[in-house]
Amino acid sequence: MRYILRNTTNSKRLRIPESFYDVFESPVGTLYLIFTRKKLSGIKFKKPEEIIRRDRAPQLIKEELHEYFEKGLKEFTQKIILTKGTDFDRKVWLTLREIPFGETRTYKWLAEKVGKPTGSRAVGQSLSRNPIPIVLPCHRIIESDGSIGGYSGGIDIKRRLLDIEYYLKQEKG
Repeated sequence: MRYILRNTTNSKRLRIPESFYDVFESPVGTLYLIFTRKKLSGIKFKKPEEIIRRDRAPQLIKEELHEYFEKGLKEFTQKIILTKGTDFDRKVWLTLREIPFGETRTYKWLAEKVGKPTGSRAVGQSLSRNPIPIVLPCHRIIESDGSIGGYSGGIDIKRRLLDIEYYLKQEKG
């Protein structure tokens, strides 16, 4: 990560992350879009405390989010960067992109897909740390018994995202 901080007592430079946030008003509430080096590095449902600079997000992500919520965008093309997480976390998060729009899979399915067939609990923990929900659609993961499971943004938001996808998929036939 690149950091730049100026020390006023001497000329040495320290570095801080090149990050900023912007907001997007969505049907599930305000989304805080976090960017690092012009790549999407996070979506939060509450204002990020660690990033104080607000700037303008690339128009692409706003257009894609609008299309996702209004027309059922199936695949995001906005470039992302994963700045946190273990190798296992990253594998879990990136595998989420294999779940088709409007469909769900189970924690067990995801655990098997990433090569840890008995790792459903570890997968759940990894999903709770997903830095880019919606784009990396962890809301599409449910319990084996069909119950909704947890969600970092809260169960109501997860249910709303699943409903939006279900109804948009039904409209398209």
